Amino acid sequence: MICGMSILIFLLVCILTGLALIHGLWVLGIWFPLRKEDALVRAVIGGSGVTRMPGPIPCGLVVLALLTVVGAILWRGEALSDAILWAAAVVFVGRGLLAWTPLWRKMTPQEPFATYDRRFYGPLCMGLGIALAIVAF
Repeated sequence: MICGMSILIFLLVCILTGLALIHGLWVLGIWFPLRKEDALVRAVIGGSGVTRMPGPIPCGLVVLALLTVVGAILWRGEALSDAILWAAAVVFVGRGLLAWTPLWRKMTPQEPFATYDRRFYGPLCMGLGIALAIVAF
């Protein structure tokens, strides 16, 4: 019988690895899931006046961070792994909360990002943060 924690860990690893893969494509200049850079910027960045995707280094750092969290999930119980999980939980919950703040809305007004952020990105980040805290605890 599979316990709930195993399912939660499986889902976290799959989602975080999937996000790392998407950012990895961006490192390579492959604009997934939208083929045009300007459309992708409007959908996933949303910053006022932003017209280009971040370069390979920022996207690569996100890949590294996400895979570090995956590693911490898989090797939890060590002090460093637990610290990484708690830090990631705080970052994800914080990012999730940003989706509904007026300051963030002013910084990221482009559509469809603004709508996606409130409907999908913010709740996803909140869920990931809470799930990471559960795993860390």
